[in-house]
Amino acid sequence: MADSAPGSRPGLLRVEGLVKDFGGLRAIDHCSFSVEEGTITGLIGPNGAGKTTVFNVITGFFRPDAGRVFLGDQDITALPPHEVFRRGMCRTFQIPREHMSMSVIENLMLVAPDQIGERFWNCWLRPAEVRRQEEEIRAKAEEVLRFVELTHVAEEYAGKLSGGQKKLLELARTLMTDPRIVLLDEPAAGVNRTLMKRLSENIETLRRERGITFLLIEHDMNMVMNLCNPVIVMSEGRRLMEGRPEDVQNDPRVLEAYLGGQYAIA
Repeated sequence: MADSAPGSRPGLLRVEGLVKDFGGLRAIDHCSFSVEEGTITGLIGPNGAGKTTVFNVITGFFRPDAGRVFLGDQDITALPPHEVFRRGMCRTFQIPREHMSMSVIENLMLVAPDQIGERFWNCWLRPAEVRRQEEEIRAKAEEVLRFVELTHVAEEYAGKLSGGQKKLLELARTLMTDPRIVLLDEPAAGVNRTLMKRLSENIETLRRERGITFLLIEHDMNMVMNLCNPVIVMSEGRRLMEGRPEDVQNDPRVLEAYLGGQYAIA
């Protein structure tokens, strides 16, 4: 588990009074919370609590009807996803979005920012620089694949990977950008216990050794309780509570939110 404690570091990500309506449905209802730098923060709640909608608003896929989002001292509320990405925030999705007809290593190389070869005229005017940068990007991709232990499938089509391997690939793609913060949407979904353990270890290593901050949505409570500190609980579009895993686990409000304890909180 992350050894950092709530309140020990400044908020890297701040969500203030977010509201998001879809017709007559209020998916987010004046939700506020802060993610401290250097933590692995869990975001949990029953289905329909608004967790993924919050992710979509934070990362610019949805515009909020009210409220603000800050990354460090920058207001990123009105920014489109690619601008949020350029400021050091990456995310993954519940269903992996790999480029199925490209190899695993090509999926990683595609993500690297500021590639001069993307401007077609550089291929004629600056071919040596384009080639040198591509070699550097490939070397970084190979390093990332070694970290997530996917080197044995580097040249395989990404669409042929198992569900767990695709989740590792999603994490690997975020590392190609040297992010400040990564938002993970149900990283354990469809992943077997062996790969889940590897994924959790990778996340903790990245927090500890590279200082990357994580905010993750997850329904697997064993993963949340062993990996995250603090844990934020959402219910009906609002923040219900926030605290240490052991406090969240035993809070009667959380048990009630999870339909009287029918969900596995322990």
